[in-house]
Amino acid sequence: MNKVLAYASSALVASQAFVQRAFAQLDIPSIPGLPNATGTEGIKQTIIDLVVIVLDFVLLLAVVYVIVAGIRLIVSGGDDGQKDTAKKTIIYVIVGIIVILLARVIVSFVAGLI
Repeated sequence: MNKVLAYASSALVASQAFVQRAFAQLDIPSIPGLPNATGTEGIKQTIIDLVVIVLDFVLLLAVVYVIVAGIRLIVSGGDDGQKDTAKKTIIYVIVGIIVILLARVIVSFVAGLI
């Protein structure tokens, strides 16, 4: 039993030793829309796209939060504490939206330089 296990493990290790050389000889066509894994341009563009997607998602959340704060302002029913809280929330979210838009501009500017 030990000999069979030893032969099997030796065969497994030997087969894995030549895998990299075998894959290096393959001529794999590039798939459109995917970044080139061997170049740095694809990685840079992927990171830029990821940052833009995250900024867009945060911007969408900020807009939803403004809508929720507006509903809280309408539903407050004259309670000054809730109205002030809703107004502060709207102001803070609008400042956040401005920061997000400036970050998006900076990312676009830096992406143009790279």
